[in-house]
Amino acid sequence: MGDTNFVDYVKIFCRSGKGGPGSAHLRHEKSNPRGGPDGGDGGRGGNVILRGNPQLWTLLHLKFTKHLFAGHGGSGSSNQKTGADGEDIYIDVPLGTVVREAETEKFILEITHEGEEKILVKGGRGGLGNTHFKSATFQTPRFAQPGEPAIEGWFILELKVLADVGLVGFPNAGKSTLLSVVSAAKPKIDNYPFTTLTPNLGIVSYRDDKSFVMADIPGIIEGAAEGKGLGHRFLRHIERNSVLLFMVPADTGDIKKEYSILVEELRKYNPELLDKQRVMAISKSDLLDQELIDEMRPLLPDDIPAVFISSVTGAGIKALKDILWRAING
Repeated sequence: MGDTNFVDYVKIFCRSGKGGPGSAHLRHEKSNPRGGPDGGDGGRGGNVILRGNPQLWTLLHLKFTKHLFAGHGGSGSSNQKTGADGEDIYIDVPLGTVVREAETEKFILEITHEGEEKILVKGGRGGLGNTHFKSATFQTPRFAQPGEPAIEGWFILELKVLADVGLVGFPNAGKSTLLSVVSAAKPKIDNYPFTTLTPNLGIVSYRDDKSFVMADIPGIIEGAAEGKGLGHRFLRHIERNSVLLFMVPADTGDIKKEYSILVEELRKYNPELLDKQRVMAISKSDLLDQELIDEMRPLLPDDIPAVFISSVTGAGIKALKDILWRAING
């Protein structure tokens, strides 16, 4: 998932189809010149429908398609023939897509399952033909009902990455390196902050052909919950992860303090994030010897399982996978 191709926020304009008008036709036959009303109903307008597509990982395909219009319903006709329904328009989106009204930011819907379909903008109903208005005292109605108008508006689509494990940490905590080691993902890695600007997903192989999905979330900075940096854009991806893996480098001055800062940013953004399973990995542990690791263990947070790992030497990686698998399936 390259940085230039990953789009997790788009604004689009959608319009449903208007309903077709009913027919006010009167039947005229040689054998029955006053046959009465036989106008058919108008067809319904097309819907704008969102559909979950697991093959998509980004909203890039909507970035340059800002306007999406469904078809209008056809007019009713004689012999009580109903007009054709307007053509529905389907918008394929990645799983984890949330839709809000652009003006009010009111939540409308979300797509989380493969093949799931939800109507974003409903087409107008077709108008009734004049046959519906015939009565014992009113035998020849010469009018019909118009179709309902189209509905249109601007909508915001946001992608919240779906993954079993989300990596949480400050920039340069070693998240991208870990993902590249445990999966086939190839995130950009370098020794400066914010190398990762978009989420990267990787499938992590486990024992007996099992696997789980891990997401490398761009690094959090203090103040992210207030929108500092690209805080809100980054933090929303954590909402869809089952387990949060907090990564703190071994050369950090105060591991417990750094963990507390990360937890506080999540709490300020969305307190429900703290209900998720949490695991800690002390990265870059190849910088430590066993004696130093033993001295550091009592200083770690006592409310979260922790493991010392090195993505360079592979130390602790198997133990980390075991802990994560138990957390995912706990």
